[in-house]
Amino acid sequence: MKPIGLFYGSDGGNTEGIAEEIQKAFGDGVELFNVAKASKEQIASFDNIILACPTYGEGDLQSDWEDFLPTLSEDDFAGKTLALVGLGDQDGYGDTFCDALFLIYEKIAGKANLIGQTSTDGYDYEESKAIVDGKFVGLVLDQDNQDDLTSDRITQWVNDIKPLFA
Repeated sequence: MKPIGLFYGSDGGNTEGIAEEIQKAFGDGVELFNVAKASKEQIASFDNIILACPTYGEGDLQSDWEDFLPTLSEDDFAGKTLALVGLGDQDGYGDTFCDALFLIYEKIAGKANLIGQTSTDGYDYEESKAIVDGKFVGLVLDQDNQDDLTSDRITQWVNDIKPLFA
């Protein structure tokens, strides 16, 4: 397996912690990058990429992603294998649950080989833009209300996508 670049944004530390847990679940081969300090060139250097973001407020991107995402285009992901991870609060923001994940998906989905879509089963929310063709566009986690399910969800997701990374 070629190395994986895992790019995350995190204000409160939850997404950073999730990125570290995903890195650990993969074992070797995953390099972490905080998008607050990352560059477009770093993304270009990987064929395998994971992008992780929390949703803030009413479906908004985390501030570092707000700054970083406009520097990217779907061409930056052409020919790359890509997986997405989103964090949200399905109780407090059930009508915009993990909507920021869709904002990233929308930017990159055209040319990347997207893997890692997950079932909506086991969640209790009103609406989410992060659902395409009946599935979440990536791994979706709720550290506020379902943190007890996080480790199992990460393990299952990593086991599912690991063989799909070239």
